[in-house]
Amino acid sequence: MDSSLPFFSFVSFLIISATFPFAATSDTIKVSLSPSHHHHSSSSDPYQILNNLATSSVARAHHLKHHNPKTNITSSLLKTPLFPHGYGGYTVSLSFGTPPQTLSFIMDTGSSLSWFPCTSRYLCSQCAFPNVDPSKIPTFSPNLSSSGKLVGCRNPKCNWLFGPNVESRCQDCDGPTSKNCNQTCPPYLIQYGLGSTGGLLLLENLVFPPHKTFQDFLVGCSIVSNRQPAGIVGFGRSPESLPSQLHLNKFSYCLVSRRFDDTKVSSNMLLETGSGSNDTKIPGLGYTPFYKNPNPAFHEFYYVTIRKILVGNKQVKVPNSTFVPGPDGNGGTVVDSGSTFTFMERPVFELVSKEFEKQMGNYSRAREVENISGLAPCFNVSGHRLMDVPEMSFYFNGGAKMGLPLANYFSIVGDDNVVCLMIVTDKGVGEGARSGPAIILGNFQQQNYYIEFDLANNRFGFAKRNCA
Repeated sequence: MDSSLPFFSFVSFLIISATFPFAATSDTIKVSLSPSHHHHSSSSDPYQILNNLATSSVARAHHLKHHNPKTNITSSLLKTPLFPHGYGGYTVSLSFGTPPQTLSFIMDTGSSLSWFPCTSRYLCSQCAFPNVDPSKIPTFSPNLSSSGKLVGCRNPKCNWLFGPNVESRCQDCDGPTSKNCNQTCPPYLIQYGLGSTGGLLLLENLVFPPHKTFQDFLVGCSIVSNRQPAGIVGFGRSPESLPSQLHLNKFSYCLVSRRFDDTKVSSNMLLETGSGSNDTKIPGLGYTPFYKNPNPAFHEFYYVTIRKILVGNKQVKVPNSTFVPGPDGNGGTVVDSGSTFTFMERPVFELVSKEFEKQMGNYSRAREVENISGLAPCFNVSGHRLMDVPEMSFYFNGGAKMGLPLANYFSIVGDDNVVCLMIVTDKGVGEGARSGPAIILGNFQQQNYYIEFDLANNRFGFAKRNCA
């Protein structure tokens, strides 16, 4: 977790906020979803790029595993394009304000607050990625919108981030003489795996052209960020998330292959609003129930239960305690679109990787590639006309099977002679290292799957698709 952001004082937020011109039946929303492309390094070296993605996936896992949480309408279906990018995420374009201002947001099921780079004073440290000029990052301009306003300290939506006792943190807003409290909600600071952002909360119109507008949507106006050149739209389970604020019954997406990074190829993300709870299952989808982690610190995440992992026809002997969280909340599996590569705690990863090593014993290990890419195991496949790689499958509670396509768990690295397992772990060992989810199912493993988060029926659905 990056510590650079604290160099920016929250005092600057309050100074800048003073410059804001604010006063104290089934349809579908469809948006495009695309992979994001801002490498964590200026290097074009494919090994370094993979190393950066592996490092960011592990850092993301640490963030999720040590999570510190904040404390009758017409049905409609909305659609928005989803685009892939090379730094590991997928973005959607959303419009806020009156008149609408359109910006790109990373779609993240592992966090809940949505925020955009905000005002001409926006500062982003360590944001000089390829194709990104930190001085030209698109920002939202509050002074160009007639519908925005700062969130007051007494506004119930302020409690979504800061809890029911937030008024005690606001001057003149606590106690019997506080009837005339006009203080704004405190500034927020959010940490991600390798980045962070901070700013002030706004109520603003969220617009889905041509005719759908959601008024007073809670969104963050970020003044400073670290390693976060684009905004984030939060699809987590907390009250401030987009699904919660729009009262979604379900949302679904189909992630195009990472080979389309930074192209105009996209897929659609569907958002179904409304109070109905149609129990109809889509033919061909496998379903498994969501469940709530017993530890409130992890209630923001989408947990599913893996029953077994197979490499080839061999079941990996993972202890059942790994698959189901204990009373402390540790263990279990989270589905996270904000992670690139799937993460497994080291005891699980070692069991899985050793089974691959055993079944691929006719290939030599590419140790040098492992050292520079951050991935392992890697195998030298030169001289082999056909690559013999065992299948990898996850079996979920309820019987659903996710048999991963080869491209979703092994990839050619560098030249055509080396392939690597695209799953990561950390250096933690022993029970003392356990915290939070044991497995985090990242977006690389979700490529070319139709994925459905059926919130009304509390279940996760998936099926293989050609998303392009």
